[in-house]
Amino acid sequence: MKAYIFPGQGSQFSGMGKELYEGSSLAKELFEKANDILGFRITDIMFTGSEEALKQTNVTQPAIFLHSVVLAKTLGDSLQPDMVAGHSLGEFSALVANKALSFEDALVLVSKRAIAMQKACEQNPSTMAAILNLDDKIIEDICAEITQNGEVVVAANYNSPGQLVISGTINGINIACEKLKAAGAKRALVLPVGGAFHSPLMEPARIELEAAINSTKFNQPICPVYQNVTAMAVSNPSEIQTNLIAQLTAPVKWTQTVQQMVADGAANFIEVGPGKVLQGLVKKISPAMESISA
Repeated sequence: MKAYIFPGQGSQFSGMGKELYEGSSLAKELFEKANDILGFRITDIMFTGSEEALKQTNVTQPAIFLHSVVLAKTLGDSLQPDMVAGHSLGEFSALVANKALSFEDALVLVSKRAIAMQKACEQNPSTMAAILNLDDKIIEDICAEITQNGEVVVAANYNSPGQLVISGTINGINIACEKLKAAGAKRALVLPVGGAFHSPLMEPARIELEAAINSTKFNQPICPVYQNVTAMAVSNPSEIQTNLIAQLTAPVKWTQTVQQMVADGAANFIEVGPGKVLQGLVKKISPAMESISA
């Protein structure tokens, strides 16, 4: 069975999508439609903008979504997923690939998500840190202990065995990094991000996005999506909606997602979008599994 996977934030690069635009009339049409929907020429920033310009939240998320989805669309009939999944933002790309969402509706949601997250970041100064080579349970216990003492620190991204990203208040993350290093973490590295994604501090964004998701039409998908919140196969449109709303404040269970897809019969993983981050994670989660770019 073919598993198509879609990357999230952090995979952007200057020049992304340019070859697609120049090499396919369908890609050009979709990119121009996106410029119209967003109300600015995101293609100019994607193709020739600086790394700094690409890091603006209102640009980064739609840019990665567009690169992934346009690439998927240009694959045409050769894209025959038996199952799909996306890492955080990538879940929206996955939902276009399995036809649960239209290209246009998903792009509008991604844009609203980016703006809502930016606002939440400004409301609650916060950050994230990558913790390497420490047991998940130890990390979870230390986060819970710090949270009980008045800060907010939670497990946010279960990326692969030995790589877990935590999310929370700036002070909470600093305390957690010290405690986790003392507990044996190989590294505890504060990440250059604008906020505590996939934590309770994203609650204002979740509320804002909930209204937009609930007023969007979700269709019966052509194959299951393995969602970040549950790491399980989902095909029911209303369940997909509910999980997508919960995703902003819940952890991304990527390790568990890949493990479940393998258990359900995934024979190979095809990453659709910029970069090869997910292929690297799949290799760590399931070393025997083949993982390639689309």
